[in-house]
Amino acid sequence: MTRPINWRIALAFVHDACAAALTWVAMYWLRFNLEIPEPYLEDMLRSLAFIVPMQAAIFLAFGLYRGLWRFASLVDLKRIVLAAGVGALLVPLLLYMFRLQAVPRSVIVLYPLVLIFLMAGDRFAYRLWKEHRLYSPLAALGEPVLVAGAGEAGAQLTRELARSRTWRVVGLVDDDPAKLGGHVHGMRVLGTLADLPARAKRLGIRTVIIALPSASHTVRRRVAGLCAAAGIDALTVPAYEDLIRKRSGVATLRNVELDDLVGRDPVVLDEGGLDGWLRGRVVLVTGAGGSIGSELCRTIARFAPGRLVLLDVSEAALFAIQTALGDEFPAVALQPLVGDVRHPGLVADVMARARPHVVFHAAAYKHVPLMEEGNAWQAVRNNAYGTWVVACAAIAAGVEKFVLVSTDKAVNPTSVMGASKRLAEIVCQSVPANGTAFVIVRFGNVFGSAGSVIPRFREQIARGGPVTVTHPEITRYFMSIPEATQLVLQAGLMGRAGEILVLDMGAPVRIVDLARDLIRLSGSDPAGIEIVFTGLRPGEKLYEEVLADEEATLPTPHPRLRIAQARPGDAGVVAELVRWSEGDRPVADDDVRATLARWIPEYAPAAAGTPPATPTPS
Repeated sequence: MTRPINWRIALAFVHDACAAALTWVAMYWLRFNLEIPEPYLEDMLRSLAFIVPMQAAIFLAFGLYRGLWRFASLVDLKRIVLAAGVGALLVPLLLYMFRLQAVPRSVIVLYPLVLIFLMAGDRFAYRLWKEHRLYSPLAALGEPVLVAGAGEAGAQLTRELARSRTWRVVGLVDDDPAKLGGHVHGMRVLGTLADLPARAKRLGIRTVIIALPSASHTVRRRVAGLCAAAGIDALTVPAYEDLIRKRSGVATLRNVELDDLVGRDPVVLDEGGLDGWLRGRVVLVTGAGGSIGSELCRTIARFAPGRLVLLDVSEAALFAIQTALGDEFPAVALQPLVGDVRHPGLVADVMARARPHVVFHAAAYKHVPLMEEGNAWQAVRNNAYGTWVVACAAIAAGVEKFVLVSTDKAVNPTSVMGASKRLAEIVCQSVPANGTAFVIVRFGNVFGSAGSVIPRFREQIARGGPVTVTHPEITRYFMSIPEATQLVLQAGLMGRAGEILVLDMGAPVRIVDLARDLIRLSGSDPAGIEIVFTGLRPGEKLYEEVLADEEATLPTPHPRLRIAQARPGDAGVVAELVRWSEGDRPVADDDVRATLARWIPEYAPAAAGTPPATPTPS
């Protein structure tokens, strides 16, 4: 079957051929003041029969029809100039070959210049028309918006929104003095970020688009705060990580989310080092379907591992991450395996068959109150004994590096979950490595992870409240899932055997402030949604320990990673853990806590806050 002709390409080709003919004739008319003498008229018509086909062939050879006119750019102009330039060189040769030496020299000189002007002018005029800048009144129909940020992202956004019938950019604001008063794609930089509320009020703006994906978090939060205080809706371009990975275009707008307000500056990765470490290697991730494990898999897949082995006990979660990775990274070989890390035989078989070079152990139970009552024994078996099972299988399979994903709750733990993760760290510090380097990475809460308080708040706000917070002064450390997983990879690359690396989590955030931010971001009236304090839950701390305290840690070459000076491992405790976990009958919660206190001197079970008889409103 023949391929159908694209009518747009055919029309563009006919246009250019006609432009070549019209330009040639027009140059004769200009040369002879619109009255061409008979001998020259005959030469002009004869030469057209050769010049137009030659010029059309050159147009095709230079790929003038690969792009659409509505996206005409400097690349298209360059192709037109080259095509006309080659034609200008070949025209005299063609005239000599066909004995048409009577063609005026002024025609030969002016022909390529006018042809460039005609072809390029038509293309850019069409683009301006499509973008509603020249003739179309539709440009005034879009909702007026201000763009915060006149850098590369702001410029690209302004250009892309020029084609939109939904939005109409009326100006930009930016703190760079060099940009103030200037123009970005025809739009003026009206003032600084601090001027945003006043400019919006004066222009009747109801929406601001924050185009600062690579700016510091402080700047982005400041702009979002200005919008909120002025009652202006705020949209933002995709996150810096998504733009780098090309998951989204700049004009893929979204609402400002909580992690835009609480998140931090982008992580600077040792891309070359990670590429050399992971490219072509076999990497195994346990808990691959979880919130941290799945993002780890996505980040690892960027570095083209030879094979990525996905181990998870949840069939549904495993299928979801396998499908997502297959769509986003079709060239990466995936090996999805359903399995429980507490099953020694299965895990040993997986390791023996996969022979991974690197293991990231992210499988864990991490819901603090849920693990505290009724599930304490399972928490220890999964988090600590499961780590021992995977660690032993990794050693037997000759794994080069084993990275344990730990938590800030392992620092002076007060919950069973935190103590079980500290016990997992002790396992990695104590097992006979035999060439396998064990590296431990601790970090705090992440936005969007399973068990995060944020989804609960969203549900309560959607119902009209109240929003329940355990205590008015409870604080936690937060980071985004991409930030956490990138730092885990960086720590895995840098870490040496036996080290516990802690991530710089920045300043702690009050949970009640998160609740208020979410209420505001949801579009609800903060005064109309009640916040109720219910008391600390079993195992909860009021404050988490500082992870990267300079007195308790040592620096590393990476500014966001430090080495914890933790108590060494204890092989005797690990041996007891194994015997205790392999018992046939579950152990009562109080007995679990008593055993953990004997194994982990820094473990001090927290007394749960007694909820008030009547919940206390804020």
